[in-house]
Amino acid sequence: MSSPAQNRLAAAFAKGHPALITFVTAGDPTPDATPAILDALVEGGADVIELGMPFTDPMADGPAIQEANLRSLGAGTRTADILRIAAGFRARHPQVPLVLMGYANPMTIRGPEWFAREAAKAGVDGVICVDIPPEEDPEIGPALRAAGLSPIRLATPTTDTARLPAVLDGSSGFVYYVSVAGVTGKQQAALGSIEEAVARLKAATDLPIAVGFGVRTPDQARAIAQVADGVVVGSALVETVALHGANAAAAVREQTRALADAVHSAR
Repeated sequence: MSSPAQNRLAAAFAKGHPALITFVTAGDPTPDATPAILDALVEGGADVIELGMPFTDPMADGPAIQEANLRSLGAGTRTADILRIAAGFRARHPQVPLVLMGYANPMTIRGPEWFAREAAKAGVDGVICVDIPPEEDPEIGPALRAAGLSPIRLATPTTDTARLPAVLDGSSGFVYYVSVAGVTGKQQAALGSIEEAVARLKAATDLPIAVGFGVRTPDQARAIAQVADGVVVGSALVETVALHGANAAAAVREQTRALADAVHSAR
């Protein structure tokens, strides 16, 4: 039987249009500023929110998100703050999926069961752990699934046919296709390669396929939404937060609205 968290994620991809998935870093610029930024994403039309957990060594991220991590940690953000932000978000937005995205250390340092239990209690729907490969699923996967959370896996241009079953096994919510072999925010893959990759993934799973890394503009988002079930935008929004700081909500709302209009009308 599906959990409420899994139902929220499924509903986000069953609206009759592609989903806009937006990413910001928790605690950037401060923990107290993050709730208004999250509300702005929802008001702008985001269908799924990814909330980044700041970490000292975010190896998959480019400069924009690296700097957001440093700003957040400099503001004193801790896991307790992230869970408090998540719980507040869930109270204000009962139906909008919230996914925590980050690295293994903050998720496992107190034990994966503790993290999964507290995340579920805070109303989180899914978790993307960037640096635990599917072959090491026992490190966190069983705890997440036992708590009713979706372990959301990453597929990349280098995920070949032999390895794809391992990536998909035990995954739920959606598959995050990383469209470039590199870090966030730096470059974008050619649409033809994205279309080919999405078709290959769809042949192997019924899960929705969301495409991210390097998606910055409404035009880019619209083009990807014509072939994918969802489009992830992160670095461009994080840069807006960096520019406007604690007053970023209005600019984030307008930026999200333009992205959502493009994604939702793509097909």
